[in-house]
Amino acid sequence: MAELLPLSPVPLYSQLKELLRGRILDGTYPPHSRMPSESELGKACNVSRITVRQALGDLQKEGLIFKIHGKGTFVAKPKAFQNVSTLQGLAESMTQMGYEVLNRLRSFKHVPASALVAARLQVEEGSPVTEIRRVRLINREPVSLEVTWLPKAVGEKLEKADLATRDIFLILENDCGIPLGHADLAIDAVLADDDLTQALEVQEGSPIMRIERLTHAADGTPLDFEHLYYRGDAFQYRLRIDRQKGPQA
Repeated sequence: MAELLPLSPVPLYSQLKELLRGRILDGTYPPHSRMPSESELGKACNVSRITVRQALGDLQKEGLIFKIHGKGTFVAKPKAFQNVSTLQGLAESMTQMGYEVLNRLRSFKHVPASALVAARLQVEEGSPVTEIRRVRLINREPVSLEVTWLPKAVGEKLEKADLATRDIFLILENDCGIPLGHADLAIDAVLADDDLTQALEVQEGSPIMRIERLTHAADGTPLDFEHLYYRGDAFQYRLRIDRQKGPQA
């Protein structure tokens, strides 16, 4: 194992944490494998068990490792994550980080707009809208169920689009010539029902992160309303929040 730098201004526990994180992420310590013990790590890196314990504690807080009493410390399955500081589709974001994203199209149909969908898309309740249901797979594993509603006139343009490999956002912009503007998001949690259990291959009652997203065209027109259901054990949404100084508006 690489030597730590005792004269560095970076604390030893932080150096060890970064070293172990790198080995977890590059597969040296694969998911569900047992980590070296505290004493083994201390001896290999010539640091105290307190230093090792602090590094492992930070990694556990980050969700990279977990402990089983009496058995040791194990590598957790790393979660894929998407930063939401900019408006991007899942594949658009994840492929930049080296993930493979595929889609399993479950249905594409025109349906009467429910009261909720009508309110979000600003159409008459009961008027026809396009509903698209896709399971999103990251590295061949189902991670989310995406239910999308669009005005029928827009949805009809997507009937022959490649919905198995492409983001709807990119299809709207590049194929349909509709520039996107902004999106409003609301995030909560639900328990997996029969439909989510089948789509995401999880047990019934598993925790599911639900995101309601309404995307507007550049001119402000509501364009794409979605319910995104993500497996809580396999995916994270990440965002940066800056503290605004000065007088409140």
